[in-house]
Amino acid sequence: MKYPKGSRHHKSSTKQPNYKQPTQFGNRGMTLEKELNETNKFYLETNQAVIHKKPTPIQVVQVDYPKRSAAVIKEAYYQQPSTTDYNGIYKGKYIDFEAKQTNNKTSLPFSNIHEHQVQHMRKVEEHGGISFFIIRFKALSETFFLPIRQFIKVWDQQFEGNRKSLPYQFIKENGHIIPFTLQKKVDYLTIIDRVYFNGGDKDESRSQKP
Repeated sequence: MKYPKGSRHHKSSTKQPNYKQPTQFGNRGMTLEKELNETNKFYLETNQAVIHKKPTPIQVVQVDYPKRSAAVIKEAYYQQPSTTDYNGIYKGKYIDFEAKQTNNKTSLPFSNIHEHQVQHMRKVEEHGGISFFIIRFKALSETFFLPIRQFIKVWDQQFEGNRKSLPYQFIKENGHIIPFTLQKKVDYLTIIDRVYFNGGDKDESRSQKP
């Protein structure tokens, strides 16, 4: 049989097929934000909690309309500094948290965390809410829940010239590893239940107002 460009059909070789290696959960390739959004969607659909990603308010300056059915924003700016990534309510408690992902294996640099975000989270806790960081060490395939009270212990040291990052070891010792399941890829409510509603295993539960 003749084929285009003179190519021919070759007999199948005796070579074994190149099967793909089984997918490891630690290399799923999905971003932390996407996993959190899917987890929050599951929480909402199963009526466990109402938690959403906060929209960042922008002021649109210039818009082009290349087609009648399409608009392209050409210029815009943030109206105000953003606070944290997610907020909502769970078991009558206000939930407010920031999600961070790093390729660093030994620490989370403070360079991508802003002072106004930390101050906002301090206020949330002072008023009886539950505020925390979700931190993923991508290279280690580990995701941690770190309450704001624990985070501040190291954050405040940078202003004394002693710290420029949050050590992995500190997070491991003072935070909580977040379990992964297919439906709840970042199941942080499990940690909130243990720390804030079931007596707690560190001092976070005692820090909450009644």
